[in-house]
Amino acid sequence: QVRLVESGGGLVQPGGSLKLSCTVSGIEFGLYHAGWYRQRPGRQHELVAIAHMDGRRTIGDSVRGRVTVSRDDEKGTMSLQMNNLDPEDSGIYFCNRYPALWAWGQGTQVTVAS
Repeated sequence: QVRLVESGGGLVQPGGSLKLSCTVSGIEFGLYHAGWYRQRPGRQHELVAIAHMDGRRTIGDSVRGRVTVSRDDEKGTMSLQMNNLDPEDSGIYFCNRYPALWAWGQGTQVTVAS
């Protein structure tokens, strides 16, 4: 059974940075495309970035130029470096397969506020 554990969220001022981490267990992570998603208040899950298993990276329009996604298949981990954060980036961030076919983890809360 796949288990997803996200961490690294917190409260940050506008313009600040955060690095989110995800640990994937229970499956051979390297066989799957993986993504970061976020759920902002009152909205559905939104795709933020994809770390494809072949090394490609896809970054969503709303965060392009401000985030870097990476993965370590041996360790079963993935990270999301976010810079120049805006209050609109606030929400709960999740990792999952792309497309999101695994059960969601608890996510990690990101709050961008003065």
